[in-house]
Amino acid sequence: MFDPSPPTPDCPFCAIAAAHQPYDPLRPPPSIPGDLTSPPSFVVLSTPLVVAFLDIMPLSRGHLLLCPREHRPKLTDTTRRESRALGHHVRVLSAALAAATGVHDWNVVQNNGAAAAQVVPHVHYHVIPRPEIRASGRVSESFTMFGRGQRAELDDDEAAALAAGIRAEVARVLADEGDGEDEIGRKAKL
Repeated sequence: MFDPSPPTPDCPFCAIAAAHQPYDPLRPPPSIPGDLTSPPSFVVLSTPLVVAFLDIMPLSRGHLLLCPREHRPKLTDTTRRESRALGHHVRVLSAALAAATGVHDWNVVQNNGAAAAQVVPHVHYHVIPRPEIRASGRVSESFTMFGRGQRAELDDDEAAALAAGIRAEVARVLADEGDGEDEIGRKAKL
């Protein structure tokens, strides 16, 4: 039985992790009841060690956050198991996000500490799709980069559909790779 540690007070990522039970990423739920709860959390991956969800103020459509379930302020605070799980899932989420959005260029960003632009003091990776605006003829569009420029709030209906699509793509990526293993290389028993 999953027994999460109590969330660190005032940490939104701890609250999201506590609100979402792990599920088998090869058999994701089509919808997640907590998607429309407070704080909003459109979860795309939930394992015993990590959780990933859509950013509520995305830099682009599909902007994801990946963090350990346990409260860890900086990357150097993660355990060996957590850091391995984060690295593995950054790659899986990148492939799934590209397939779900059709955007095949992206940034992976990870900040440590306030001076390094970390806003939420819970270690997390950003996976940010970067649509090609020059080739599409949308050269006049502004391109938000790492917090600069306009950011629009996530639309709940679009986010729920997008999260379901990304969960399905995560399952496909893992199945294509024959990856029925958990974060530490043992067969998952969720």
